Amino acid sequence: MNKTQKGFTLIELVVVITILGILAAFAFPRFAGLETEARIAATEGLGGGIRGGSSLAHSLFLVNGGGAVVMEGNTITMANGYPDGTAAGITATMQDITGFTPAYTTVPNQVVFSVDGGGTNCTVTYLETAADAPIITTDVSVC
Repeated sequence: MNKTQKGFTLIELVVVITILGILAAFAFPRFAGLETEARIAATEGLGGGIRGGSSLAHSLFLVNGGGAVVMEGNTITMANGYPDGTAAGITATMQDITGFTPAYTTVPNQVVFSVDGGGTNCTVTYLETAADAPIITTDVSVC
């Protein structure tokens, strides 16, 4: 009688499961840290976008001789030649802030963009100044 073996032996299954467990132990920490790095990169990218939008609006303000600034169909409210810290100001200069929630304060006019699902200090702050360019700070200390 010829017996043909079908399936895997218990030893083969244990070896495969052990190898998969070892691979998972090394791979999981690498993938677990990517979420924080992605939030940091998104926050720094938004900070660069805000700097660029502010500079572009300032350039348009100077070209127009101090007149109204219109970007992508949005009339931007200005203060000292730069977008002000309101929804109609710096937020309107941005095409898309998906993944970020803006919080506005009136004294002084500033906007704090917080990354959705991020840590407490994963933010970009746009602070309107009284006589100069705005202060734009990126905080990724606790993402």
